[in-house]
Amino acid sequence: MIWLLLIPALGGIVAWPAARWHSALPRWIALAALALDLIVLGAIWRHSAVPLTVIGRGQWISSLNIPWVPHLGIGFELGLDGLSLLLVLLTLILGFISVIISWTEVDTRIGFFHFNLLWTVAGSLGVFMALDLFLFFFAWELMLVPMYFLIAIWGHETRIYAAIKFFLFTQGSGLLMLLAILALVFAHQSATGIFTFDYFRLLGTPMRPTIEFYIMLGFFIAFTVKMAIVPFHTWLPDAHTQAPTAGSVILAGILLKTGAYGLLRFAVPLFPLAAQAFTPVAMLLGVISIFYGALLAFGQNDLKRLIAYSSISHLGFVLLGIYAWNQLALQGAVMQMLAHGVSTGALFIIAGALQERLHTRDLRQLGGLWASLPQLSALCMFFAIASLGLPGLGNFVGEFLILLGTFQRHQGFAIAGTLGVITAAAYALLLVQRAFHGPPRGVVTAHDLRARHLAVMAVLTVGIIWLGIYPQPVFDVAATALVNLQTAVPGGGAR
Repeated sequence: MIWLLLIPALGGIVAWPAARWHSALPRWIALAALALDLIVLGAIWRHSAVPLTVIGRGQWISSLNIPWVPHLGIGFELGLDGLSLLLVLLTLILGFISVIISWTEVDTRIGFFHFNLLWTVAGSLGVFMALDLFLFFFAWELMLVPMYFLIAIWGHETRIYAAIKFFLFTQGSGLLMLLAILALVFAHQSATGIFTFDYFRLLGTPMRPTIEFYIMLGFFIAFTVKMAIVPFHTWLPDAHTQAPTAGSVILAGILLKTGAYGLLRFAVPLFPLAAQAFTPVAMLLGVISIFYGALLAFGQNDLKRLIAYSSISHLGFVLLGIYAWNQLALQGAVMQMLAHGVSTGALFIIAGALQERLHTRDLRQLGGLWASLPQLSALCMFFAIASLGLPGLGNFVGEFLILLGTFQRHQGFAIAGTLGVITAAAYALLLVQRAFHGPPRGVVTAHDLRARHLAVMAVLTVGIIWLGIYPQPVFDVAATALVNLQTAVPGGGAR
């Protein structure tokens, strides 16, 4: 398992100086590292699928536990179950795609760019696999610094402002999470006499309700800042707008999911009673994010800001599903995380292709592009309607299961979330109409998508259709992990 982390990290170190010999060499090194990681992941999955390894609690596909700082209770402990497997797979695929779409967009400091991209991927993989809370925090911080450089160096007009804002929000929330982790560890030591950062030992730590609530709140705020849930969302539109295309794809497809994963893996199972009491507030924030993100997306003129605000709306559904905490809603949340990574990643790739060709993201300067760029226009329409939740595509499956599972526990929030689905149609159709239909606002001489972009978009198209038509394999892979999480929560968790 450790090779899943080492390969992209070492690949980044090798890619950095490789540009001295040839400008394309860092790109090929990055592709090779991510392809090799995909092969390793497939080998682990195939080799360990039967029988599953049981460690501590529940069933796991693979595990690794190496003493790191034993006198402080810190271990290098990794685990791969169905949930983390799906998110690791999504991370590697989107990382691979990010290298391909940056082939012509990034033409300065190419080695350093791919170093930062691969280390962001490595940090994200660490977040999805860490089962020691100190290691989890270490990986959480590791992915932030290279993402800062991706925005600050290769971003657009106000990239420094956006990068600093991103770093302050995420670093501040990370510090809050560190304080919450330490508080949990000391509370566990006070109750049991054992000082440890081990996830399984910290489960079920006896605490006074007030202490449990405030520690849980620290985790919740840290994770919802990364998810860009209202009111902790203001960093996201700026970061997305100014990031290079690869940065936007990684932000939307991977980094936002680390916050949702943190809620699923840590915030609810570690603090079940506090999470149960906090459920109405969390679900209210989810509903607010659904409507707020959709309404703000509707009012944008910048194409990337429109897509960024739509992400806030989509992650609101994920938050709703997590705090409904039943099998249907949790399966829906996992599906929504995957489908959002595919569909929104595709929309950011299209936005980057438009900016590379037309040198603008302003919808007021676009229009009538279908005649000049038919392939790009058709793909944008497809992923826009996927984003609004068209039946037969992955986003619909995720939102439907979330709302169905939520209705079983909280009918009012489910009804409000259903109304939020309608608002998604407004901004998605507005995007297509303003950019690709109507009278042309100028003569467009740019070429349509080349073979490289078409291959990437074909993979994403097949992916979102497969998630919508045949989601059962995803449900099967995630099922055991979700049962493990629900088993860890007395009484089934938050209601």
